[in-house]
Amino acid sequence: MPDMIAYCGPAAVPDDLWTRWNVDPLLIAILAALALAVGRSRSSDTRAGWGAIVLMLVIFVSPLCALSSALFSVRVLHHVLLIAAVAPLLALAFPQRRASSPPLVILVAAHAVILWLWHTPGAYAWGLASVPAYWLMQTSLLGSAWLLWRAILAPAQPGPALVALVATIGQMGLLGALVVFAPRPLYPVHFASTAAWGLAPLSDQQLAGLLMWVPAMLPYLAAGVSIAWSSLRSSEPAL
Repeated sequence: MPDMIAYCGPAAVPDDLWTRWNVDPLLIAILAALALAVGRSRSSDTRAGWGAIVLMLVIFVSPLCALSSALFSVRVLHHVLLIAAVAPLLALAFPQRRASSPPLVILVAAHAVILWLWHTPGAYAWGLASVPAYWLMQTSLLGSAWLLWRAILAPAQPGPALVALVATIGQMGLLGALVVFAPRPLYPVHFASTAAWGLAPLSDQQLAGLLMWVPAMLPYLAAGVSIAWSSLRSSEPAL
């Protein structure tokens, strides 16, 4: 299986990992513009905005980016951080302000389709084959997740938001389970690189599936508990 060099560059190995920082000028400029917007109080939640920026620095600038070129499990961790951590923080920092957004069911379905599409082997390989394809993958994952989280966290009836969270947890868990129990490696990997990190390709894939199956669900569960608790408290009669 041929090596792929995507946006994050050649697969990192243990000897050079901590030298593999990404200083793409365009990326730095975009993050600086976002930091300027947060710093000038154009966000509704400044702490959430700064948190999103820090996580994006970890995902795209730190050596985690180069490590995601070596291990499929790290690429999945990259995606999990993007959709389950950066996206809700951006939704808090730049929330939904109009009631005319797409229906929640459409947002849930669109995000699920995009997530599953990019984790089919063919689309995944294409998404890493060039810089434009890579950024199409990243922006569609983050954009659809941000729109979904904005709708979930918007002040509204808690019922639809809880259903959306359960549906998202369910489809992510199913995708993770399919990856875990696949009998053979499905995704293009650097065989030499996985070996350098002490993993066989199938083990790397199973670890990726576990990340999407269990840890990825925690932010959605936390949001669901918070929404349900707030709903219960607001429905309690005043003493």
